[in-house]
Amino acid sequence: MPDTLPPPMFLADSRGLDFLNTLAVPVDTEVEWLASGEDLLAWLQSAGLLSAEAADEVRSVAKPGELDDAAAKARGLREWFRGFVRQYRGEPLTRKAIAELEPLNELLARDEEFSQIVPSSDEASLLAFVPRRRWRSADSLLFPIAKTLAELLTTADFSNVKQCEGPGCVLHFLDTTRDRRRRWCSMAVCGNRAKQAALRLRRAANAGS
Repeated sequence: MPDTLPPPMFLADSRGLDFLNTLAVPVDTEVEWLASGEDLLAWLQSAGLLSAEAADEVRSVAKPGELDDAAAKARGLREWFRGFVRQYRGEPLTRKAIAELEPLNELLARDEEFSQIVPSSDEASLLAFVPRRRWRSADSLLFPIAKTLAELLTTADFSNVKQCEGPGCVLHFLDTTRDRRRRWCSMAVCGNRAKQAALRLRRAANAGS
C-alpha cells in the first residue's frame, strides 16, 4: 500500500457503492482508504458525509484507539455489504434479500439524527429544515455510511448495480445511463484499457492475415 493515499474515487453514481469501492486496485497496487480512523474521517469528508466541524467534534469525544476501532468496524460493514452486493447485483431485490439486512437495520436504529430550522443559504427562502446528528462517539461515524447504504437499497433498482468488466477491477457502480449499457468504472481507466487491448488484437489479426 502506498505511504500517501491517492484521492478517493467517486465513480459509482451512488455513495453506498463508493463506500464499497474504498478497497480497490486503481492502478496496480491495492489501496485501502479506511485503514485508520483518520483515513475514515478523511473519506467521509471527501464523500460529503461529514463536515470539518463534525470531524473535529468526533475527535474531541473519541477515546484513545476509538477512531481506529471505528475504521475497523467500517471495514467490517463494507465487507458484509460487499457479500450482499455480489449475491444480489444485477437482479431486483427479493424478500429473501430483505431478510438479510438485519445487521444494517440494527446499525440504523442506533443513529441519533434529527432536524433543525436554520437560516437558509438560498436567497429565495429565509429558513431551511436541515438534518443534524449527535456525534457522541467515534462509532457515530458509521451512521452516515449506513444511511447511504439504506438509500441505495431503497431508491435504486438493484438490476442496475454492476461490477466493472475491466480485468481484475473490483469496482462497483450504479448504471444510470439511459440504455443501461455502462460497462466500466471509468472510461478513462478501464474503458481506455479495453479499447487499447481491442486495438492490439485487431493489429495482431491484421498482421497475421
